[in-house]
Amino acid sequence: MARIAGVDIPRNKQIWVALQYIYGVGPTLSRKILAQSGVNAEVKTDALTEDEVNRLREIIDRECRVEGELRKEIDLNIKRLIEIGSYRGSRHRHSLPVRGQRTRTNARTQRGSRKTVAGRGKKRGATK
Repeated sequence: MARIAGVDIPRNKQIWVALQYIYGVGPTLSRKILAQSGVNAEVKTDALTEDEVNRLREIIDRECRVEGELRKEIDLNIKRLIEIGSYRGSRHRHSLPVRGQRTRTNARTQRGSRKTVAGRGKKRGATK
């Protein structure tokens, strides 16, 4: 199993797909890295030579922000939004959707599981 940017990439996949297991590398960047290194995109990861793996490792280390460095940058950007008191920062602080999605229904992933509120229920118009 080849180890690039601190990630074990899978052996039995084509290299352009396997590179996407690295945080920050998507399909477009994966193809661009392979073009720069001169590696065929359809070859399986376990068929790569040590020289090809080293070329890929060098290009990713030199030109791309991936894994811990990228996560740290994203966290700092969110902290900056919170500190300056922007609308987006306040949405992050309260764990609500940031990009304008509705919250009356949906948004369960962001808001978490439902919390039961006392006084809600079958009162409205109910007769016994």
